[in-house]
Amino acid sequence: MTPATHSTLFPQVPDSADAVLDGLDPEQREVATALHGPVCVLAGAGTGKTRAITHRIAYGVRAGILQPASVLAVTFTNRAAGEMRGRLRQLGAGGVQARTFHSAALRQLQYFWPKAVGGDLPRLIDRKAQLVADAATRCRIRLDRTELRDVTSEIEWAKVTQTVPADYPAAVAKAQRDAPRDPAETCQVYAMYEQLKRERDVLDFEDVLLLTVGVLQDRHDIAEQVRRQYQHFVVDEYQDVSPLQQRLLDLWLGDRDSLCVVGDASQTIYSFTGATPDYLLDFRTRHPHATVVKLVRDYRSTPQVVHLANGLLAQASGRAADHRLELVSQRGPGPEPVYTEYGDEPTEAEGTARRIRDLVASGVPAGEIAVLYRVNAQSEIYEQALADAGVPYQLRGAERFFERQEVREAGAALRSAARFGGNDSLLDDVVDLPSQVRAVLSTKGWTTEPPAGSGAVRDRWESLAALVRLAEDLARARPQATLADLVTELDERAAAQHAPTVQGVTLASLHAAKGLEWDAVFLVGLTEGMLPITYARTDEQVEEERRLLYVGVTRARSHLSLSWSLSRSPGGRPHREPSRFLKGLRPGSGSPAPRTVRAAGGAGRGAAGPPRARRARGPVRCRVCGTTLTVAGEMKLMRCEDCPSEMDEGLYARLLDWRAARARRIGQPDYCVFTEKTLIAIAETVPSTDAELAAIPGVGIRKLNRFGAEVLAICAGGEGVDEDGED
Repeated sequence: MTPATHSTLFPQVPDSADAVLDGLDPEQREVATALHGPVCVLAGAGTGKTRAITHRIAYGVRAGILQPASVLAVTFTNRAAGEMRGRLRQLGAGGVQARTFHSAALRQLQYFWPKAVGGDLPRLIDRKAQLVADAATRCRIRLDRTELRDVTSEIEWAKVTQTVPADYPAAVAKAQRDAPRDPAETCQVYAMYEQLKRERDVLDFEDVLLLTVGVLQDRHDIAEQVRRQYQHFVVDEYQDVSPLQQRLLDLWLGDRDSLCVVGDASQTIYSFTGATPDYLLDFRTRHPHATVVKLVRDYRSTPQVVHLANGLLAQASGRAADHRLELVSQRGPGPEPVYTEYGDEPTEAEGTARRIRDLVASGVPAGEIAVLYRVNAQSEIYEQALADAGVPYQLRGAERFFERQEVREAGAALRSAARFGGNDSLLDDVVDLPSQVRAVLSTKGWTTEPPAGSGAVRDRWESLAALVRLAEDLARARPQATLADLVTELDERAAAQHAPTVQGVTLASLHAAKGLEWDAVFLVGLTEGMLPITYARTDEQVEEERRLLYVGVTRARSHLSLSWSLSRSPGGRPHREPSRFLKGLRPGSGSPAPRTVRAAGGAGRGAAGPPRARRARGPVRCRVCGTTLTVAGEMKLMRCEDCPSEMDEGLYARLLDWRAARARRIGQPDYCVFTEKTLIAIAETVPSTDAELAAIPGVGIRKLNRFGAEVLAICAGGEGVDEDGED
C-alpha cells in the first residue's frame, strides 16, 4: 500500500520493472510491453496516452531492453516535453532524452555544424516579425501589424511544407489555402526575407529543421553517427507532424523500424501551420506489421462530458472522422453540460463570471477553471467581467515559470540558505521546511496576503506563492525534507520545465488549451461566424473547427458550460445563431440533450420552468457625443476613449485610496473591488443616489450593496470608512 504521507506530486520510484506496469489498464499495459518493431497508439482525449508511453519507455529501461541514452522521445511543446521528462524521472528513467522536434534538431545542428559546414552556427533569431517587416519594406510593400503577422505565418507554413518562395503561389492554390493577401506579394516578401537572413547571417526556427535535414541527407557519416546514438524513437501528438518533421524523423530512423507513435486524428487542429494527420492515418500502410493499440477508456471526464464529445464527433465527416475513437468514461456520473443563451456579449461575460464565482465559492479552486474562446481578441471582456466579480485570473501564454526573473532570484536565495542557513539569523526561529521557505522568500517580496492590484507585482507574488505551495507539498510527502532537498527538486524541475501551478482562472484560446485539463470549462462565444470561424469555407476547414470544439469539450473533467450571445452589444439586433456544431446536441435542435438556460441579465442556474423574458436593454451610447458604444472598456466608461473627460481628479484620487484600503481589508486585488475604468466613470458622473451609481457599468447589485454607501459618501465629499472599519 502507498504510505499515508505519499503525495501525488512526489510519487515513489517503482522498485522494479514489473512495478512500472502496476496500475495500467490492459490497453496501456499492451502499449508499455510492445517494445519491438513499429507501434501505433491511437489514443483518445483523456485516455492516459502520456502515462502509457512514459511507462513504456520506463519499463524498457528498467527491464534492460532499452538504454536510456539511446531513446529519443519527441513532442511539440516545451511544456509537453517537460512533463514527459518529469514523469520519466519519477519512474526511474531520468536519462532519456525528451525534447521538441526543434530542440532535438538544434542540439544536433550545433554539434555537427563545425564538421559539416565549418565555422560557428549562425545566430538563431527568436522572432522573425521584424525581419519580415524589413523584407516588406525592401519590396516597397506596406504591412500593418495584423498583415505582418499574417505574412509571417504564411512564411512559416511554406517552410514547414518545404515550399520555396518561387513555388509558394502554386502551393497555396493546390492546398486550397485561404491566403491572407495576394500570394504574389507574399512570394516577394518571402524571397526577400530569405535574402536578408543570408545577408545578416541568421537562422529562424524552421531553418533549424531544414538544415538538420540537409546535413543528414548530404553527410551519411553524420547520419550514421546520429543513428548509432538514437536507436529507439517515440513521437507524441503524431497527428500534428508536418512534412518537414516527418522527413527529419525518417532520416533519424534510416532503415530501422524501432518507432512508437501516439496520436488522435480527431485532435488535429493545427493544419494551418502545416500539420497533417495523414502520417498517423497512413502508419499501417507504411508499416504493415505494426502493432496497433487503441486507448478509449477516458479517465479525465464524466460520462456526461464524454457523451457530448462523442455526439459532437458522430456528426463529423472526412477522413479523420472515419477513424474517430468512441470514448468510454471510467468516472462516476457528474452534472449535465449546461447550454446558455445570452442577449449580448457583455451579459454573456458577466453571467460566465458569476457562475465561476459561484463555483469557486462552492469549493472548486480557481486554478481548476478555464474560460476558452476561439480568438484571443475575445479575452478582454472576460478579463473585465472576472475582475468585476472579484475572481483572480491568468492569461495563458505567459513566460515559462522557471525563466521568470523572480523565480530565478528566489532559487538563488533558497540555494544560499540551504548552503549557509546555519549562519542565517532569518532561519533561527523556524524549523519546518515551509516556514523556512516563507522566511527566505519574504526577502524577495512574498507576503502572507497577496498584494492589491494586478499586473507585474501580483504576477511576482503568485510565482513566489507557487514555490511556497511546492515546499508545503514536499513537506507533506517527505516530512524530513530539508531546504537542500527542495533546491534539488527545483533544479530537477527547472531542467525538465516541470513547473508548479500558479492559481487563478485560466483564460485561453481553444488552440492554447490543447493538452490541458480543468475541473470546470466554460466554452464561450459559440456562434456561427466564430465557431466555425467566418473564414473556414471548405468542408475540411469546417471539420477542423469542429475538432477544435471537440478539444475544448474534452478539456473538462466535470463541469462543462457552453454559451453564446444573440448580439454583440446591448440593444443590438439579435441576429446571431448558435454554432451549427451544437445542432442535435442542445435542446430544441433536433434531438434530446441536456438543458438550455436562457439568460439576459445574468447566467441562469438551470431552474425548472419556462425561461424568463429577456430584459429589454437599449444600446449604450457615449454620453459626450452620442455614438453607440460596442467596446467593453468604452461601455464601462460610458463614453468613447477619445472623447473629452470631465473627471473630478480629486474624487478619482480619493476613490483610488479608498479602493486600495478596501482591497487590503478583504484580502483581494484592487480590481476585485472596482476596476480603474469603473472608478473613472464614477469620478466623471459623480453619482449621488443608489440608482445613479447602479447605472454605471461595472457596479451591479452585489457591489452596490457591498460598497455603494461608501462610494456615495466619498462622492459627497467624505472619505468613506476608515481602514479598520468592519466589512
